Amino acid sequence: MIIDVENVSWVRDNSIILKDVNWQVQPGEHWCIVGLNGSGKTTLLNMINGYIWPTKGKISVLGHKFGEFDLRELRKSIGWVSSSLQQRLYGSETALNIVLSGKFATIGLYDEFSHIDLTKAHTLLQLLGCEKLVSRKYDTFSQGERQRVLIARALMSSPKLLILDEPCTGLDVFARELLLSMIDNIAKQPDAPTLLFVTHHVEEIMPMFGKIILIKEGTVFKSGNTFDLLNTDILSDFFDAPVDVERRNGRTWLLPISNSNYG
Repeated sequence: MIIDVENVSWVRDNSIILKDVNWQVQPGEHWCIVGLNGSGKTTLLNMINGYIWPTKGKISVLGHKFGEFDLRELRKSIGWVSSSLQQRLYGSETALNIVLSGKFATIGLYDEFSHIDLTKAHTLLQLLGCEKLVSRKYDTFSQGERQRVLIARALMSSPKLLILDEPCTGLDVFARELLLSMIDNIAKQPDAPTLLFVTHHVEEIMPMFGKIILIKEGTVFKSGNTFDLLNTDILSDFFDAPVDVERRNGRTWLLPISNSNYG
């Protein structure tokens, strides 16, 4: 099993952030984690990466139970792309060096790399449509280019699990669609990792994400097949607001309905 979260809760300063979360991710599945800001998504991700420990419950990632395995070693098999990582990178670094640093999980490139590493970095930049950025500095990239370079960096260590934490934040609609098509391309690779895509925008959920977990106020509202759960009734209850659902090209689009009497 890729992820096994069993009856997990997390309490901080007498506030319940997560409560009795149960969630299993099987090999071959790609999942979306959906929830509004403050729902507990980031807390759940931090637990999966072993940065925080559950107040109650058990967690196993990539077959390793927390408390029985060196989490520093486990993190080498997990790629994580987030806005917080963007802010830590050096603006003077080239795209090539940033991707190469992913092998060593360092901010900046300090270790020696092989010719095989170099070839792989170039291949990943090409896969993400960033081959023209190889020698350019990070602080000259657009937001979309930064995200794609960070995904290439995350793939450098051949992770078994790739977490994309709201990767479309700050992108215009065209850059968003380009990034989503790149992610779709990654999922189609023969050695693709299990993907977790985190968002609070339903329209970003690509057809390849066959599973979804809806997080609301620290609890699992629903989880299961994406197509089954993204419907008018469930999403209206989830967002506490009436919405219409429209499906186009395998994706779901929401239209809020003005109704002061709802709820």
